Amino acid sequence: MKSIRIIDSTLRDGMHAVSHQFTPEQMAMIAGKLDEAGVDTVEVGHGDGLGGSSFQYGFSKATEEQYLKAVSEALTKTKLAVLLIPGIGTVEDLEVAMEYGVKTVRVATHVTEADAGEQHIKFAKKSGLEAIGFLMMSHMAPPEKVLEQAKLFESYGADTVYITDSAGAMLPHDVRARIGLVSKELSVPIGFHAHNNLGLAVGNTLTAIEAGAASVDGTVCGLGAGSGNSQLEALIAVLNKGGYNTGADLYKLMDLSKEVEGLMHRPQTINSDSLAIGYAGAYGSFLLHSRRAAEKFGVDAREILLELGRRKTVGGQEDMIIDVAIELAKAKSSK
Repeated sequence: MKSIRIIDSTLRDGMHAVSHQFTPEQMAMIAGKLDEAGVDTVEVGHGDGLGGSSFQYGFSKATEEQYLKAVSEALTKTKLAVLLIPGIGTVEDLEVAMEYGVKTVRVATHVTEADAGEQHIKFAKKSGLEAIGFLMMSHMAPPEKVLEQAKLFESYGADTVYITDSAGAMLPHDVRARIGLVSKELSVPIGFHAHNNLGLAVGNTLTAIEAGAASVDGTVCGLGAGSGNSQLEALIAVLNKGGYNTGADLYKLMDLSKEVEGLMHRPQTINSDSLAIGYAGAYGSFLLHSRRAAEKFGVDAREILLELGRRKTVGGQEDMIIDVAIELAKAKSSK
């Protein structure tokens, strides 16, 4: 029976679905029950990682230190992880996180910019942390380019390299091509992080495992940017049926999902806007920003997202959302 590592990002990527407003107490409750359910690793923080709480990305309900303290005290076996996007989070932010028992950091860069994470991977390894390279928006590069960047992360000392479908834009053959090639050529484990904008998150995650991924992500109730992530309780059920060992207790996760449902700010469904993200290949966390811009300037959020996809915008270019909305509004008024 093949063992698959599960990393839960309900308390990080799931923060997008609640406008980053989980309280430390809610985080501690969820983390404690994920620990009881036997989930290997839990990732905590603002949806955009360390340093993400800001005017640019939206403020969290509490500070990173408050979240990390609350969650660290609730864990007994589950590892504590954070996400760091160079340019948003810093080495100094990571040093603070380490004071609260963080053992794993995922250094996330655009799929063609792994070199931006070199210093962070090396610092993490020097500090005794598990370092994971996290290639975002991997649908935007062909498999050979993804492999090139994955090898860079490996050369910096990454313990695992993740292929990330940040826009939920990949079809199963896209996943198979990238995971299959990278897992064949790298000597470190490969991971996969899915979004559900095209309704394929669980299926794509299973495809990734079949192609060689040893570590995969999920979130309770599927919380996450856009239409959310691979729904953890559904994913565990699928993997159990497929004969994989995850170490996670399905019934305990199902029970937890009932409690998380009561904390959700919006249904985690494939609506027209989030479907547009997957269709256009736009960054998942652009959803709420695009909705707000659409309302402010009287345009269709789907048109904003489709244009962002055409322009191949990436995380960190949130200012482009307003620019696109203004252009669409001017074009609309001139008709």
